[in-house]
Amino acid sequence: MSQSLTDALGLVALALMRSLGSLRSPVVWFYLLAPAAAAFFIWMGLAIWGVGAVVDWLLANPPMTLLASWGLIWLANLLAWLGGWMAIFAAAYLTTALLAAVLVLPLMLRHLARGEYADVAPLGADSFIAATVNSLWAAFLFIAAWLATVPLWLIPGLGLILPLLLMAWFNRRTFAYDALAQHANAGEWALLQREQRQAMFLLGLLMAVLAHLPFVGLLVPALAALAYVHLGLESLRRLRGEALLLGEAERIPD
Repeated sequence: MSQSLTDALGLVALALMRSLGSLRSPVVWFYLLAPAAAAFFIWMGLAIWGVGAVVDWLLANPPMTLLASWGLIWLANLLAWLGGWMAIFAAAYLTTALLAAVLVLPLMLRHLARGEYADVAPLGADSFIAATVNSLWAAFLFIAAWLATVPLWLIPGLGLILPLLLMAWFNRRTFAYDALAQHANAGEWALLQREQRQAMFLLGLLMAVLAHLPFVGLLVPALAALAYVHLGLESLRRLRGEALLLGEAERIPD
């Protein structure tokens, strides 16, 4: 295991431990449960009104029509229903994650920035519009990639791996930026994207796995927002600490 991957795993573990520590606050629990309640009703609504339409659409388009022409109608129906439920799950998660990123994450960020990250100065643009546009653009790309990769789900194993990878990418793209928009300036954000890209993606992948667990998955969008705030602000704190040490070292005479 390379040192960079070891550091990434350590940073992810630290973010998760601090997230669990944050659960001692009733305010944080409210931030977690509000999107979970929204997720539940979104799930129910989409399951009742949407899954049949999605299944019908999948059955009427390739590759399901190709399977039916081969006489594999049972397989086409099975895959269509599996794809329909996965589409409903993805839509519910996507909607709840957007709510968490746009509405809940700023509240969590303000709560944590006043406490254990009070030493991390906010030097970013703090643009609510920019963060919202970033989240909506990530959602659009997620939907486009999800639709484009549907035929690949016929390949054994990819039907499980691709949704996880897409959701991991969406988590990183959405929550990492929103968690740092207020505190990191443009240069710091560029450095953190490069230096902490493994940690940001690994955290997104872990959240994607947790999202598929019964009941726990309802809490994941808000939990992801919380964990990315911890990961982002701790990474920024370390970056500025290293920059300060380097600056002091340059002033030390020979």
